[in-house]
Amino acid sequence: MIELLSIDLSNHCSKGCDFCYNHSHAGGVTSWKPAEVMSFCNDCIANGVKAISLGGGEPLEYKGIYEVVGYLSDKCFVSLTTNGLPLLDDSAFNSLRNAHPDKVHITIHFPDDESEMERVFSQITRLQRETGIIPGVNLLVDTRKIEVCRRAYDSLLQILPRDSIILIPKRYGNTPAPKDLAYIAGGKPFQSPSCLLKCCYTGDFCSVSWDKRVNWCSFATGKVALPELTFAGLEDALRRVKFGCCSSMHCQ
Repeated sequence: MIELLSIDLSNHCSKGCDFCYNHSHAGGVTSWKPAEVMSFCNDCIANGVKAISLGGGEPLEYKGIYEVVGYLSDKCFVSLTTNGLPLLDDSAFNSLRNAHPDKVHITIHFPDDESEMERVFSQITRLQRETGIIPGVNLLVDTRKIEVCRRAYDSLLQILPRDSIILIPKRYGNTPAPKDLAYIAGGKPFQSPSCLLKCCYTGDFCSVSWDKRVNWCSFATGKVALPELTFAGLEDALRRVKFGCCSSMHCQ
């Protein structure tokens, strides 16, 4: 049974990191209309989905994001993942507060960038102080930056509990081993994607891409187009998926 659903609303993102799994960039587009997102999610919730995560692209650059979040927040647990840059605008911050998702994860792509670290810390603190939204961090881990990531992780523990910091292994090159993440976490329990040790899917989570294609994992190859924007369409597409690993090192 699908209980956790991730939807990438677009592949538009002004930051445009070259390692993005979604290949998002400043000229990216979307095929999702807000009404389609709400209708699709509503049907999925009616069929057992308990939590919906919204991403991108940059979801806070998606036109209609606050309408979508506000609609869904009364129906299920709603979270979103952002690079945080749009929240530098007070109007965006206030709109997010009013839409009130349950949780917001801000991604740190460059822990060696002092300005990025300071910005994210400031935004986490503001979310804690001014909203009832649970804040969290996705910390991207690159093998070339293990020590930097460990220092960043230790600093984040000063303002966040361990279960609100997710260590995200960088894909497609310079991918850390599980022992690297354990080292960053000081040998204590930590949060990371469920595929850290082995490429697999859990059966209760699936991901829908910006172009309305689905697979059991956001990173997986072999996504299948939704035949219709309903839960039945989701199940039909998942039955036809040929699950493909995103990296050969995780398929061994």
